[in-house]
Amino acid sequence: MENDLDDVGPRARDIAFRGGGYHQHVIKAGQWKRAVQGYLASIAFADAMFGRLLDGLDESGQRENTVVVLWSDHGWQLGEKQHWRKFALWDNVVRSVLMIHVPKDAAGLSDGSADGQLCHRPVSLQDIYPTLVDVCGLPAKNEIDGHSLTPLLKTPDADWDHVALTTYDFGEFSVRSERYRYTRYIDGSEELYDHHSDAQEWHNLAGDPKFSQIKNELAAKIPASPAPLVKTSEKLQPHHIPPFRSRAEYDDWLQHGKDNQYLLKKYWQ
Repeated sequence: MENDLDDVGPRARDIAFRGGGYHQHVIKAGQWKRAVQGYLASIAFADAMFGRLLDGLDESGQRENTVVVLWSDHGWQLGEKQHWRKFALWDNVVRSVLMIHVPKDAAGLSDGSADGQLCHRPVSLQDIYPTLVDVCGLPAKNEIDGHSLTPLLKTPDADWDHVALTTYDFGEFSVRSERYRYTRYIDGSEELYDHHSDAQEWHNLAGDPKFSQIKNELAAKIPASPAPLVKTSEKLQPHHIPPFRSRAEYDDWLQHGKDNQYLLKKYWQ
């Protein structure tokens, strides 16, 4: 929808247009359909290559002795909310592929996984490690976040009291339950979407008093004291958009005209 950004905050709009306003360039060049076609073609190619990998596993004779996990690191947007690529907290971006096959007689799941079934419970990529440890019968590491997915591998519609938590810049989190996605940005703006009636996230319900209780319940899942963002050995380059490590950095960026080069030089070099 052309007005899909009308009910989101200024920070979300900045995210949509960051990197030079990809959507406007795609529209001007008349390449939207071809861009979607190219993305779908890349998925089809990846599917074919994964099929070759599974064929190799079958031919190796190790199929019944191998746990298979297929996942992607993120989703993608193709013009929704006038946004392309990743680098955001909307569902199309943070929702990813996750498929798991556990063979029979695994130490932690003797009957193997219930293959070929969809599971609609919200899970996280952080759940992969605890799951592998569990199905392989290895000692758990309680200091690692995430939950074993073994109950869902056994019964995909089993009760599940967890949410999926995603973070982007400092202080920006999105919480996904089976029905709702709640997002809070560094500027305090919020979004709430009901995926039972609005799977494309067109209508932000965060300002509707009828959803205050749901919003507050999901907001309570956000860490009160998130771990600090630390520098890594990888140097940020001039074309990079640096992350914010505090609300103060974000406010400083706003006061300097949203100048990414200023942010890079002051905080990252």
